[in-house]
Amino acid sequence: MASASKIINSALNGLSARQKEVLEGRFGLKNGESETLAAIGDRMGITRERVRQIEAAALTVAKQNITKDAEAVAALEKAKKFIAGKGGVAKKADVVEFVETSARGIGENQLDFLSEASATFNVYREDEDYHPFYYVSDEDMKNAQTFVDNWTNFLKSRKEQAFSGEEYRTELADFSKSKAIESAIVENYLGITKRIHMNRFGDVGLREWPEINPTTIRDKIYLVLKKDNKPLHFETIAKRINEVKFDDQIALAPTVHNELIKDGRFVLVGRGIYGLQEHGYEPGTAREVIAKVLKSNGPMKASDVVSRVNAQRFFKENTILINLQNKSTFERMSDGKYKVREA
Repeated sequence: MASASKIINSALNGLSARQKEVLEGRFGLKNGESETLAAIGDRMGITRERVRQIEAAALTVAKQNITKDAEAVAALEKAKKFIAGKGGVAKKADVVEFVETSARGIGENQLDFLSEASATFNVYREDEDYHPFYYVSDEDMKNAQTFVDNWTNFLKSRKEQAFSGEEYRTELADFSKSKAIESAIVENYLGITKRIHMNRFGDVGLREWPEINPTTIRDKIYLVLKKDNKPLHFETIAKRINEVKFDDQIALAPTVHNELIKDGRFVLVGRGIYGLQEHGYEPGTAREVIAKVLKSNGPMKASDVVSRVNAQRFFKENTILINLQNKSTFERMSDGKYKVREA
């Protein structure tokens, strides 16, 4: 098996000291840290444009050296075939791991250099939407990005609806089938993008969705209450947020309490206990909640009112019964049931 250092030394053979310094700096061949043209120019006391010219000339020589090195050619062709088999694109880490089987000790920086110098395949630099990856041709890259765009737009059409892992796989399988693309290729396409994210509960969706990638305390509170599916004390909510570990930020109980008060999604259902309004918990005073229950369900016995109200709020039974005696709001009928007094 060839070693990465041997292949790199062969590629740099015959270059001047200045050319080697430029390539080593640009691709981080020595310390793994690549440098900009400007940074190298400042260190060498030459212009950025001059560094670019030296790099271009050095790459031309390096390409000639690589084509003469059978071990380098074999390793690069294997890498190209590997990438092609994945649909023409592949995450850098996957390709480096594969190439390491035929070029011992190779790293991302060395493979970047060899791919660019030889033009066997291409490098896509990391950006906001994509992890760094390699691709065989511009068409392959376009195909991958088009699928990612289409899938992203499909998810957006679902109006920020997070999917469970199983739901997501089902939707993706149907979508892939409609595009006549193999599941393995689709998985690889989506492996290079940062747009798709899985939250700490295993739900999948777009990175920009608060329910998938919560960044504020309010969004974290919402997700904890939704997943626990029951009202919680604000101190318990803070504890749950810290247990889930959405990120490195520590949730403090006073901060959580302040956010619960400010957001209409959260309903105070008991002393320090909050639930989600979307789960059926009603905001308002005991009298207001009782009135809503009676308007929705019609006349009810006192015991039934207590049960229905406490399904939405945690009031003491006596509090509900006392409020029912408010004759300006409620009326006790001849059969013992209560209704809202008509104005």
